[in-house]
Amino acid sequence: MRFGEQKFYRDPVTQGELTLINAVQEGDTIVSGVLTSEVGHSFEIRNGVPNFVYPFELPSADRDALKQSEDRVEGYDRYLPLTFSTYGEDERAVRNAMVDKLALKPDSIVLETGAGTGRDSELIAERLGAEGRLYVQDLSPAFLNRNIERMRGSTKYIEPALANGYYLPFADHSFDACFHFGGINAFGDIKRAFSEMVRVTKPGGRVVVGDENMPTWLRDTTFAKILINSNPEFAYQLPLDKLPVEARKTRIEWIIGGVFYVIDFEVGIGEPSADFDFPIPGVRGGTHRTRYFGHLEGISPETKQLALSARAKTGKDMHRWLDDVVRAAAMRDLES
Repeated sequence: MRFGEQKFYRDPVTQGELTLINAVQEGDTIVSGVLTSEVGHSFEIRNGVPNFVYPFELPSADRDALKQSEDRVEGYDRYLPLTFSTYGEDERAVRNAMVDKLALKPDSIVLETGAGTGRDSELIAERLGAEGRLYVQDLSPAFLNRNIERMRGSTKYIEPALANGYYLPFADHSFDACFHFGGINAFGDIKRAFSEMVRVTKPGGRVVVGDENMPTWLRDTTFAKILINSNPEFAYQLPLDKLPVEARKTRIEWIIGGVFYVIDFEVGIGEPSADFDFPIPGVRGGTHRTRYFGHLEGISPETKQLALSARAKTGKDMHRWLDDVVRAAAMRDLES
């Protein structure tokens, strides 16, 4: 962790500012110390790596996922290339195509969650110039250590930290882009993970996320059954219902043999907006807004037929006729 960098980090629970205490520094690197927040949360720095993992006691699902991850680290880089060779894919080309979706500039500030051993991290770093910064995070100490080793010779600004993907230690709108590939299917709260990625990404920035998924149109094939038998994670559902309302220009693509999804989107502000107030031409009339918010209690079929006939006689659209009739009747009763 670099000197002064602690000011960029925040309490992952409250997003409050942190104070560094008991720091031991070597050059511009803080090798140990503690970051504390106003509410009393403490986050230890060891060997230059801050630990922001929260909750401090992980839920059982996340503990199980972490244990499985730690158990896989020894053979991960050795066996992962098989995933690409199985489908005749070039790993570097596939990963670079995913990084392309981030639309990075040399001075981009980028967050990679679930960064693993750094196979994507090094490609992201290659896109950055002297002013760019890459923050790599993982829940697993073993995987993050491998990432640090891989990136050690890089001349780019790279900052590692331990963190939970759905409690990110940053203020709102801190990053130009956010990337996560692999492992999100096992998250205990995928919806919150997406929400946190959006929270820390600037409006107009991009989020790219991917993991295993057998498309619905292939699930009854022998191809799918063979793969799901070997790796049940292919059976995970596509997390479209977990996307935040801020997702704009959302795209989805299946890659690596068509059994890994990649979702990318631009971060917007709040719900989408539209013009709901222009007069809609035609017999019904009104606007989108009045049609939604202007409902009254139902009437009998006979009364409805009388209303339709009266409207036709006046030449008004139904919205204007009803609005005039109801307003006149309401004013009459209020004045009586």
